[in-house]
Amino acid sequence: MTPSSTGSGPSSPEPSSPGTPSGSAGGTVVDQAKADLSKRLGVAAADVRVVSSEEVTWPDGSLGCPEPGMRYTQALVPGNRTILEAGGKQYAYHSGGHRAPFLCENPSPPAR
Repeated sequence: MTPSSTGSGPSSPEPSSPGTPSGSAGGTVVDQAKADLSKRLGVAAADVRVVSSEEVTWPDGSLGCPEPGMRYTQALVPGNRTILEAGGKQYAYHSGGHRAPFLCENPSPPAR
């Protein structure tokens, strides 16, 4: 005999812990950022340390990483800023909207 479900409809996933929002496939945004940085640097993910990870509101579609000559949607965008450290150097990863975390080499601050 198989157990039956007592709830109606599909079960929903557990909510994410603060500072570790779910990203697209591949785990949390922190996991995705660590994986990307370890691949870029050719180091083990265990050698990448999380300095901070916080939910932020970006002032526009550049997600705090504007590129010269580009135009961006002028709307507040909820997202995440994760700072990682490897080899004594810090790296900023930004995400927001539907965009997975990406390395931002010239970050600007989120909206206040």
